[in-house]
Amino acid sequence: MMKILMHGAALAAVGLALSSAPAAAAGGETTTPTCPKGQVYNNAKQKCEPKTSAVDPQSLFETGRALAYAGRYDEAIETLRLAYDAKMPGVFNMLGYSYRKQGKLLVALGYYEEALRLDPNHVLTREYLGEAHLQMGDLASARDQLLEIEKRAGRSSAEFAELSKHIAAFEAQNG
Repeated sequence: MMKILMHGAALAAVGLALSSAPAAAAGGETTTPTCPKGQVYNNAKQKCEPKTSAVDPQSLFETGRALAYAGRYDEAIETLRLAYDAKMPGVFNMLGYSYRKQGKLLVALGYYEEALRLDPNHVLTREYLGEAHLQMGDLASARDQLLEIEKRAGRSSAEFAELSKHIAAFEAQNG
């Protein structure tokens, strides 16, 4: 019985560590298991394995996203680049997120634009792009992204709420 409780507690701790990552309010939650550095969780095989482009792109994306939300941006970028050729909007969005969090805003903007070129309705990208515009002091462009989110996902979406919160904070801080 004690062994089962300890195992359950360990699983809960891993889940909590991943689910409490930054940006969870706007689609940032993930259940990708944590692997040792240099490895990626392969969904198809249900195990950790060496990080290579031979791993399926979805597994690379999920691992890269989990690393990014855990604040491990360099590792996230390294992992997400392995899925670059899959042309998945989420991959480009998370590359943009990772670079933005490192303060490399112009690089981030390029990745966000590529994600939106692949899928103009990818509202999580629009939310993060709006945050990048705010970091650059461009309130008008952030509001443009908020309007795009509203048009595509509505005012009740998590992305709309999150970007609205960031815009309100920016306005309060900058008059």
